[in-house]
Amino acid sequence: MNAECSSNAQQLSSTTINTLPQTIIENILCLLPIQEAARTSILSREWRYKWTTIPKLDFCWSAVPEIRTQENQTSHVERARKIMERRRKLFNAIPRVLLMHQGPIHEFSIDSIENCDCFELDPIIFHLSRNHAVKKLKLAFDYMYPHKLPLCAFSLHHLRDLHLFNVVIDHQPIFSGFGSLRSLCLYSVKISKNALLHLLSNCPSLKRFTLLGSICDKDCTIIELFDCLHVIEDLTIYGDTPELIAEGIGDDNETLFGILEKYSDVRLEHLKELEIHYFSNLKHEMELVTVILARSPKLKKVIIHSLVEKDEESDMLKILLQASRASPVEIVVRSMID
Repeated sequence: MNAECSSNAQQLSSTTINTLPQTIIENILCLLPIQEAARTSILSREWRYKWTTIPKLDFCWSAVPEIRTQENQTSHVERARKIMERRRKLFNAIPRVLLMHQGPIHEFSIDSIENCDCFELDPIIFHLSRNHAVKKLKLAFDYMYPHKLPLCAFSLHHLRDLHLFNVVIDHQPIFSGFGSLRSLCLYSVKISKNALLHLLSNCPSLKRFTLLGSICDKDCTIIELFDCLHVIEDLTIYGDTPELIAEGIGDDNETLFGILEKYSDVRLEHLKELEIHYFSNLKHEMELVTVILARSPKLKKVIIHSLVEKDEESDMLKILLQASRASPVEIVVRSMID
């Protein structure tokens, strides 16, 4: 009796999951690592190719099994060999997955890859640009191995969300940009001033922008930056990019009024939230926040992740609360010091 009940339960469970709409099955498979999603092909004949239609592909370095060696084999040569072998397995798998894939790919990510070569990545991005309307792209590389962004990436005209980590963008500013892009994250990205301003100028729908990078030029002013962010609503800045953000904001003799007068052309009509990380209460950082507070009529919240001591933090908050504001703003200071 128990065996019969168990068999009926299994049959009911199998029937139930097989009758789910394809979109729901795809959503479930998208929650799995790609290698686990592919393993569902062994469940039954009906499931053999279900994973090949999922619109989201995520290839993560951590998902590739680490090659184990004897404890005494810990030399740099051995470590490099293991990294190369893991990378080879990953980049052998990606073309096979793309070849078997059926239907559109809307999200694609390669995360935390070590020592990636152009000949491995460029054909993948080229394939995506020619065959799929990718809406979200994430490329993240190990901090010791930055990768040059393939020029064909700028052919992904359907992109709405672009995350680049430890990427070099050294192309001449001739690319057409991303007309549909809504969110852009440049994290530890090396890019020239001209290339950055050209990129931002060609993203007319950009609403969310995160910047932590190495800007090759140091003469990019706050006006040049904000002139490119016409409809920005959410701006996140990390404190080690002051050259781009604050260069030329003023000398020690300028008054607060003089600073605001100098940047009277700056208007962030749509900005709703500003977040700054690694804030050290330096002059150019305070001036940047002051300008944004005074020129953002829809600003609702400012979050500052501070590196200063408690006493200085209190004085800093007091100054910001007394600064001229274009709208009622909640200012939150969060200490990054343990």
